[in-house]
Amino acid sequence: MDTSKNEYTTWSSYLGDPGRSHFSTLSEITQENVSQLKVAWAYEAQDWGQMQMNPIIIDSILYGVTAALRVIALNASTGEELWQFGDSVKVWHSTSRGVSYWEKGNDKRILCTRGANLFALDALTGKPISSFGNNGSIDLRSGMPESAKDKFVISNTPGTVFKDLIVMPLRISEGSGAAPGDIMAFNVVTGKLEWIFHTIPHPGETGYETWKDTTAYKSPIIGAANNWAGMAVDKEAEIIYVPTGSAAPDFYGGVREGQNLYSNSLLALNANTGERIWHFQFTHHDIWDRDPPAPPNLLYVERNGEKVPAVAQVTKQGYVYVFNRLNGEPLFDIEEVAVPASNLKGESAWPTQPIPVKPKPFARVSEHLTENDISPFAENKDELLGLFQNAEKRMYAPPSTSPTLLLPGYDGAAEWGGASADPNDGIIYVNSNEMAWVLQMKENTVDNNDKPLGEALYGNYCVSCHQSDRKGNKDSGFPSLIDIGLKKEKSEVTHIIKNGKGMMTGFPQLSDIETNALLRFLYNEEIQHTIIENTSKPEVEAVPYKHTGYTKFLDSKGLPGINPPWGTMHAIDLNSGEYKWSVPFGSTPELGEKGVGTGTENYGGAVVTQNGLLFIAATRDGFFRVFDKGTGAILWEFELPAPAFATPAMYEVNGKQFIAIACGGEKLGTKKGNTIIAFALEP
Repeated sequence: MDTSKNEYTTWSSYLGDPGRSHFSTLSEITQENVSQLKVAWAYEAQDWGQMQMNPIIIDSILYGVTAALRVIALNASTGEELWQFGDSVKVWHSTSRGVSYWEKGNDKRILCTRGANLFALDALTGKPISSFGNNGSIDLRSGMPESAKDKFVISNTPGTVFKDLIVMPLRISEGSGAAPGDIMAFNVVTGKLEWIFHTIPHPGETGYETWKDTTAYKSPIIGAANNWAGMAVDKEAEIIYVPTGSAAPDFYGGVREGQNLYSNSLLALNANTGERIWHFQFTHHDIWDRDPPAPPNLLYVERNGEKVPAVAQVTKQGYVYVFNRLNGEPLFDIEEVAVPASNLKGESAWPTQPIPVKPKPFARVSEHLTENDISPFAENKDELLGLFQNAEKRMYAPPSTSPTLLLPGYDGAAEWGGASADPNDGIIYVNSNEMAWVLQMKENTVDNNDKPLGEALYGNYCVSCHQSDRKGNKDSGFPSLIDIGLKKEKSEVTHIIKNGKGMMTGFPQLSDIETNALLRFLYNEEIQHTIIENTSKPEVEAVPYKHTGYTKFLDSKGLPGINPPWGTMHAIDLNSGEYKWSVPFGSTPELGEKGVGTGTENYGGAVVTQNGLLFIAATRDGFFRVFDKGTGAILWEFELPAPAFATPAMYEVNGKQFIAIACGGEKLGTKKGNTIIAFALEP
């Protein structure tokens, strides 16, 4: 892909272009007039809640997805709704980051997902195209082995279109018994499977020897190694770049000994056939959930006076890995560094991990924290200090039955918003979280055989997030299930159990008897003392240790337990590996004036322009901001009706420049929203 020939004036792909650069050369909005931005239009969706979607704009039509997965087409200059797909179906409790577009002649298609289904819609009418798959849709599991047909499989990141193919990201379970995370390409016209790459290699395939269990590829316990974050494609070189996630089960790898290729890797595949060209593994035998959180960026960097086609991948650890995208040669040295061994029975942590020499991490790491890094705002400082002193803090310290302070946390430094890039000058811009979490394991010795079926199922599938007392952990994003009957109808809860919601994966493998038993337990109804008989319990039987849940390191007021900044923004020159600037990102309203410039948790990416602007919302405080991309200075900010945990889209209609963003809120305990807003300069 010769980025020097790309004008970057449209936004027809997820994150702007196939190279996922988040970049625009539109120039009506400048550093001098950006303060004059006004709301040009606002669209209110019928669904309320988190919208992570990045809109795309085709022929003056904006396409996006609401909080309940309704696909909408809007007039991109006025916000008027043109059509909607999904208004007559049940509400879906999931998130979507958008849709994909394909055209050939007069055949123009929007490709979107709901549950395990991929739909092809007529871009002008929103009607399913009957010749695609089964009357307009296919089941993404159709390319998987028969054993995966009843497992949790969805896609909430847009597929990558190349010629007449669409390559689909998959979100699947992270626990024991997950579906395999194979990379699959489907024909956009017919819906037929065209090629497949096995991320857990089959016999005879390269990488098969990196799994001690020679049946890992078909194991009823092992799975995942999937791409969920999206991909980038170099259409000129015909190479697709696919970052893959952790192998399952997560956190305990004793049942999947070995290096575990191709989990936690960047795969460079022939986009026509799916054949591997090169790969690099970022985390060997991952037991920390260190899956790459976003698509890579395709750009050019300078080496010895020449422009080199590069691919850059940001990570949860705060590292940036940079490669020659044609041959996989690292453009900065990467060292295999010795890391601690595991003390869990049966676990064999990999002895080294690859760490780039440059750039330095764009987030703090736990092993560099001291007691002076406890938050100055905390009222329970002694309590935090006690936990801090007793926690393991070494980088890549394996999970154990004692607490480990994980910084960067589970969601990372970088997260699914990813980095933006000026593809021609080699500079990337990345926002980062600075939230520490507590990682801990416990022996998986719970005996469910003498418990009622519903209670046993809750202990097996739900307790690590919602806690044994069902109080959940609001600060970590897991709601209380106490008095759920006063909040939600059984039909809605049943749908969530089967299909998931937000961070929660679904459990479609549960039988109707099991689902009804779990509902009786959740709704505190008279429990039939049905004992678990002939019910598969792979997680209890096969995995001797279990993750205790996702717990943030917070003070008594729910604020981060470490000192600020709690969110940051960075400009990194990949020509030199040096930072151009780093600034706090966001403010903390709970602290009043003291909270200005403390930074906040943030989810969603930026748009960067050639003429010096960086547009981003993403923060918990609910502001939309524009930075000077050369210095990091704030040039403009606007308080949105609800926080926007999404990436904006920049486009032009009839010579007028717009930037649109979805404001759904809800995440991080913020208020819900339902609005897509577009900004422009006044006429």
